[in-house]
Amino acid sequence: MTQPSRYTQAGVNIDAGQQAVALMSAAIKATYGPEVLSDTRAFGGLYDASGLAQMSGPVLVASTDGVGTKTKVAARLDRWDTIGHDIVNHCVNDILVQGARPLFFLDYVASSHIDPVVIATVVKGAAHACQAVGCALLGGETAEMPGVYEAGELDLAGTIVGVVERERLINGNRIEAGDVILGLPSVGLHTNGYSLARAALADLDWSESLPELGGTVGDALLVPHRAYLDPVQKLWTAGVDIRGLAHITGGGIVDNLPRIFAPGVGALIRRGTWPELPIFGLIQRTGQVATDEMFRVFNMGLGMLLVIPPAQVNLVRQTLADEIFTVGEIVQGESMVTVI
Repeated sequence: MTQPSRYTQAGVNIDAGQQAVALMSAAIKATYGPEVLSDTRAFGGLYDASGLAQMSGPVLVASTDGVGTKTKVAARLDRWDTIGHDIVNHCVNDILVQGARPLFFLDYVASSHIDPVVIATVVKGAAHACQAVGCALLGGETAEMPGVYEAGELDLAGTIVGVVERERLINGNRIEAGDVILGLPSVGLHTNGYSLARAALADLDWSESLPELGGTVGDALLVPHRAYLDPVQKLWTAGVDIRGLAHITGGGIVDNLPRIFAPGVGALIRRGTWPELPIFGLIQRTGQVATDEMFRVFNMGLGMLLVIPPAQVNLVRQTLADEIFTVGEIVQGESMVTVI
């Protein structure tokens, strides 16, 4: 009988890592276009950037993020097929706010012990999300770190690189008083506020269906982060002048929207002009969370905010119909958000 290696005895199983790569390889390769010059086992991902030469002033936009403690929800429910979508879509939205489309993505998955099926399920989710937005899953890292992470759980992060024409960069410097704020709805908590949500909902049965949710708490918490690339591209194609975009992540509406303001303007958000998902009401009631804190922690039903000139509201409506809501306006004053 073969004795286990000393490395395996120390808690790291190299064979499990290789098995995970084999299980996810086909899904990763499905994201490749002709620009990808490397294979899944390469030390570094190779991406042919010669196509960018056709642009007049290409600017690369990069972002790194994680899914936070949403991984603990996946661990509690032993459901790993959604969080890969979360990390990709979150990162896509983060570069979209500056006008960029994604080129390639890299993932990082770490755990105390590699379960090949779990790791492959997570990465396959990321690969499917990449395919949906035309982005290559160029590479990544699977790390086994006993003693650093808790047994049965994992950490998930990712880096995305995209491109935008310099003349089409969105930085918010054209935003002015009188502009209209539109909201694209979220489909859940997305990837923020899970530490508070888990604490507030800890005593509930996450597998029990609740009429107000139309499903279980677990289902509501694991709905994948929505990507907003498609509706925003439709607006650009229609000729909508998007002066500002804000991805509503940690910090909620009140902290994220001011990140795109020029000096001298603020925002008025009118609550009740968009549908707030039932999961937020459940969290607020069971956790006894103040309304101000809810708007500081969660997206409250708005995943992406857009700032446009008032004359183009009808064009937006014609383009996206009931997919978007008029939620407020830009006002003169301090760089802050007032929710009424």
